Amino acid sequence: MKLARTGTPLLLGATLALSACTLGPDFHKPASSAPAAWPALQEKAAPSQPQSTPLEARWWETFHDAQLTALIQRAVERNLDLQIATSRLLQSRALRMSIASEQYPSVDLDAGYSRARNSAEGLADPSGKNGKSAFNLWQGDFVAAWELDLWGRVRREVEAADASVEVAENDRQGVLLSLLAETASTYIQLRSVQSTLGVVRENLDVSRHSLRLSQMRLSDGVATNLDVAQAAAQVAAVEARLPTLEERQAQLINALSLLLAEPPRSLQQELLTPGELPRTAQRFAMGLPSELAERRPDIRQAEARLHAATASIGVAKANFYPSIRLSGSAGFQSMQLSDFGNWDARRFAIGPQLNLPIFEGGRLKGVLELREAQQQEAALQYQQTVLRAWHEVDDVLRQYNASQLRRDLLEEAVRQSRVALDNAKRQYVEGAVDFLNVLTVQSALLANQEQWVESSAATSLSMVGLYKSLGGGWQSFAPVLQAKVERD
Repeated sequence: MKLARTGTPLLLGATLALSACTLGPDFHKPASSAPAAWPALQEKAAPSQPQSTPLEARWWETFHDAQLTALIQRAVERNLDLQIATSRLLQSRALRMSIASEQYPSVDLDAGYSRARNSAEGLADPSGKNGKSAFNLWQGDFVAAWELDLWGRVRREVEAADASVEVAENDRQGVLLSLLAETASTYIQLRSVQSTLGVVRENLDVSRHSLRLSQMRLSDGVATNLDVAQAAAQVAAVEARLPTLEERQAQLINALSLLLAEPPRSLQQELLTPGELPRTAQRFAMGLPSELAERRPDIRQAEARLHAATASIGVAKANFYPSIRLSGSAGFQSMQLSDFGNWDARRFAIGPQLNLPIFEGGRLKGVLELREAQQQEAALQYQQTVLRAWHEVDDVLRQYNASQLRRDLLEEAVRQSRVALDNAKRQYVEGAVDFLNVLTVQSALLANQEQWVESSAATSLSMVGLYKSLGGGWQSFAPVLQAKVERD
């Protein structure tokens, strides 16, 4: 008896020690390869340059456009893609809950009634009637089972499930980041088209004025029918640009409606009135390079995928070892309902179940090699994601710098074209030049004005792309979205 009492604590201690064993490699956060500072531009620097100050969380507010801010708020509240991503996150959390349940014992209640008759020629009839008549059977049991997680298989499965939840969370953050950028970009494009429409209509008024001037000069015998025809052609050519621009305006308004989960044309009354084209600030913050991996959802998602793949190796290794499952049941069984629950009707069963893989035909080895290869792939994908992020930031920085330089040069071109048009019109009235010179200069002005609007929009779009590449903005709505997930 003394040996038995001494051996019991030793056995329990050995079981607990084995339960603390976890096979497979432990996950370690990949080392950061971020440079100490953002790469400097080698070419001519534009007026607006980045600063290494903390990134502006609500970057869309730097455009100082209240309507843009309101549209973004509504998009976050209503967008269907974001709601779908939230649903995927809820599914991932539910799956994690299901997997984690294996860490705890399961307890079930089994109860039933049957009317049966056994064969007189078969095995012994438990009713004692030798199969000559039917009998009733009442039974009810509490059944409990628990697998001893000796090698950490369940713990690794829960670890992989936790990482999968992180994948889903960062997927939703990535959808939110794209939604912010797409809403801002679509709005900027809309204002750009509306600005271009304003330019074309302004030039249309100028062309009509030139046509009236030519007709008056023809009446006075100073101009020719050629001048009038050229002026009329110019009016038609400028006016022909309006339908395409108006169609593009309607498409962009519908695109914003879709982002806000609204039916087509629902935002026309709100957005048809032209507004100022959002302009960028003179200085903007980019944060520190070392913060990029913490902000960009795709990098965080790739890291979580690597974590899940690493934990899955432990699951595959644990399958090579024996598993022990403790199970037991206790309840009552009787042939008469009146006897059900009596002490003599009690029954119980308890005992461990051992499963030891002996020959699997290479299945377990193949699964392990698969998990190791998947972990290697996840590690390479993480490296590729980080590298792609740095390329995106560098490319957008250059694009933003170049678009500013182009915008400023085109602004000067517009100013000079206006001067040239005023001079050409005055010289035409004085008879110093023919009307073709006026048309040429006016066409140049229209082209420069349209390119200036386009370059101004490109500068603002580059700023949006830069904030997206930096992974900024989704953090502002994270608490609200988290509360929504917990509420659902």
